[in-house]
Amino acid sequence: MSELWKYEHAALSEGYSLICGVDEAGRGPLAGPVCAAAVILPVDLEIEGLNDSKKLSDARRRALYDVIVEQAVAYGIALVDEKTIDEINILQATFLAMGRAVEQLAVTPDLALVDGNREPDFGEIPVRTIVKGDSLSANIAAASILAKVTRDRFMEEQDALYPQYGFAVHKGYGTRAHYDALREYGPCPIHRRTFLKKFYGN
Repeated sequence: MSELWKYEHAALSEGYSLICGVDEAGRGPLAGPVCAAAVILPVDLEIEGLNDSKKLSDARRRALYDVIVEQAVAYGIALVDEKTIDEINILQATFLAMGRAVEQLAVTPDLALVDGNREPDFGEIPVRTIVKGDSLSANIAAASILAKVTRDRFMEEQDALYPQYGFAVHKGYGTRAHYDALREYGPCPIHRRTFLKKFYGN
């Protein structure tokens, strides 16, 4: 048994049967949405190279995305836009995206393993948080890859609309080049106002 399955096996031994992993991408950027994914993999499925999305190359993540989508029992992906992030704050927007991703699952899980230490409310579905879960749980690792690749693709599409910011390169994160572009051009419609108060003057 792979080490990545130990949390799932512990839950299976308690009587749970359909276990999903949930993770997000894009809490920290200055622009664009936050994205969450929920994944239920077949128990003990070994996907070579499966790991926390942040530890993988872009090409590897994209290859694994296709494998996960093809092999998963069910998966859901949801984006929550920058306007909602500004209205309800990034934590609540993250929880909203996670909830929507879980709702998209074709089958209802009886347990959700969530990356981090903050517990979202999925209604009747019990939740367990796992710090660094994206490198400790197969289902969370799979969710981290789906969320990261989906958000990266979205930001690449936005780069075509707002090429002056370099979104295809930094995906909205606060790099030096991104801040330089903000100083030169000011914020664009997909920037998070609450993350850029000095530029918006509020």
